[in-house]
Amino acid sequence: MPTADELDLVMISTPAEGVLALRLNRPRKANSLSKDLVVHLCGQLRAAASDNAVRCVVLAGSDRIFSAGADISGMVSRGVDWYVDPERLARWRDIQNFPKPIIAAVNGPAIGGGCELAMLCDIIIAGEHAAFSQGEINIGVLPGDGGTQRLPRAVGKSLAMQMILTGQSVSARRACEAGLVSEVVPDPDVFARAVEIAVQIAAHATLSVQLAKKAVLAAYEVPLSTGLAFERDRVVDAFKTRDLAEGMQAFLEKRLPHYVGE
Repeated sequence: MPTADELDLVMISTPAEGVLALRLNRPRKANSLSKDLVVHLCGQLRAAASDNAVRCVVLAGSDRIFSAGADISGMVSRGVDWYVDPERLARWRDIQNFPKPIIAAVNGPAIGGGCELAMLCDIIIAGEHAAFSQGEINIGVLPGDGGTQRLPRAVGKSLAMQMILTGQSVSARRACEAGLVSEVVPDPDVFARAVEIAVQIAAHATLSVQLAKKAVLAAYEVPLSTGLAFERDRVVDAFKTRDLAEGMQAFLEKRLPHYVGE
């Protein structure tokens, strides 16, 4: 008989037009990222990627914790096979390659893989009592789902080294000062603020938003000269869309644009 934690691992809602909310739901395991949870999450993102009605995603945990990270029980029982499981790794790549904007709404701790999951999102909104850590060193291992690569890009080498080598957490305020977090708001307002930003994004031309996300992410992968060329190509792509023509015409006519996602 499945437990409550094995059912509805990701709760789904539509808090506003164009916005899909996905909430991690393993309360008895502090939203730890079991393979099943990650597979469920990717299934919802895969459906959202092909759904034209979804223009932005908000990813949240509970009001008390975003995620306690990797499922340690799985690591203990399967060892390195748990980590190198091809399906598990493929699902993390799926999240990384999701084409639409994702906003993380973080209340409470985002630990280890939970911090890595938040960093896969495009914007992080944190509550005042949120905290971020890569605590893998505390159990004799190191971050393995992007922490050693994404955290230095977000907060710089020194703070990333301190977080990774000590396993200690940083507060939401410190994370915001360092550039990991976009905004810090009162805990009860985190989800609503994330939705508010998602609504603003969803109001814009869908394809141009996706092209802009792709261009920004390219900045972390390529030299500046290559990135500038990539950016120009994405602008050219935007000029091929109906929505760009509509946006410019609406600007000239001093009216709100009516985007159709083409």
